[in-house]
Amino acid sequence: MEWQPISESAIWDKINDAYLRMSPVQGRLWNAIKITPEKWQQHPYGDVGGGFWVVAIIGRRVLWFNDIEDGFNLSVYSRFGQIEQYWCNQDELEWAVQSVADILESGSDDSGRASPPIKGAFDV
Repeated sequence: MEWQPISESAIWDKINDAYLRMSPVQGRLWNAIKITPEKWQQHPYGDVGGGFWVVAIIGRRVLWFNDIEDGFNLSVYSRFGQIEQYWCNQDELEWAVQSVADILESGSDDSGRASPPIKGAFDV
């Protein structure tokens, strides 16, 4: 089966399922930062699927779903509608919301991230 971008109804299912798993603190933060999901561009990885679903905005960061890797990520943006950083985390939404809570508490972003593919000796 060939990869297909996630549909809007499927992203809503992921959001709603995750909301039920959130702690009260995560749920309150989520309610403060969430937006109606919208597709944002991310070049070059998001091109094939018409972009990625952004589900929350806080400051200059967006929380978005990478449907290629099946996980939520937190990235910087400087132009509305464009995700600057591509990450391959396979985090559940509540984990990504907790990362935002940790950043707000500590003032720094110490969360781990999986990088995009890196060219190397094994490329064909």
